[in-house]
Amino acid sequence: MTYSDYVIFVDESGDHGLESIDREYPVFALDFCIFRKDHYANDVVPRVQEFKFTHFGHDIVVLHERDIRQQKPPFVFLNNREKRDAFMDELNRLIDEADFTIVATVIHKQRHAGTYVHPDNPYELALQFCMERAYSFLQEQDQHKRITHVVVERRGRREDDELELAFRRIRDGGNYQRERLGFEIIFANKKVNSAGLQLTDLTARPIGRHVMDPAQTNRAWDIIERKLYRNRAGKVDGWGLKIFP
Repeated sequence: MTYSDYVIFVDESGDHGLESIDREYPVFALDFCIFRKDHYANDVVPRVQEFKFTHFGHDIVVLHERDIRQQKPPFVFLNNREKRDAFMDELNRLIDEADFTIVATVIHKQRHAGTYVHPDNPYELALQFCMERAYSFLQEQDQHKRITHVVVERRGRREDDELELAFRRIRDGGNYQRERLGFEIIFANKKVNSAGLQLTDLTARPIGRHVMDPAQTNRAWDIIERKLYRNRAGKVDGWGLKIFP
């Protein structure tokens, strides 16, 4: 098999445990950002680097949503409102103008735990939903018979082994299509300076927040919504965004 024209970056928001559920953030969100490789290499990566050079003077910094939100180093300067507004305006514009497609799943953990006697692992469930929908997207692009790499951050040996096992089970037929999906998983070190992983990290939490409270003003969601995968009729629910249960 040859490689497809696309690459997928994955990130999550919230923890997938069901034993102790955070009342402030009782959901688990899994986010697939699908980039066409030529656009990613020729436009997205250079623009992310240019953004970093403008605000930090170098491109070694890694854009983590949590660190930005909490104004942790090297984002301490964001406690200055003028600098923060300029930084966020440009970052939002960068994400808005980058051409990529989002497939995401949000699990309401309390509902999930209360609905099933033996609830499935939220991460594995979300992974299956996202892989199925990403595969549908690739079918539309006539890329599904080629290998598409799915890039995830390493979390720890045990967690990575469990994730890889679940991934291979889903890929090899444990999916709605009941066929082998053309995906290969790639584990990346958390410190790797990947533009794709960073943009995915920046979009995961706003999706979870929107599902928790759709009425709340969420500028990031306004940008993300336009990037969600849609079916031929333009429907997002159940396609670009799967909410369960």
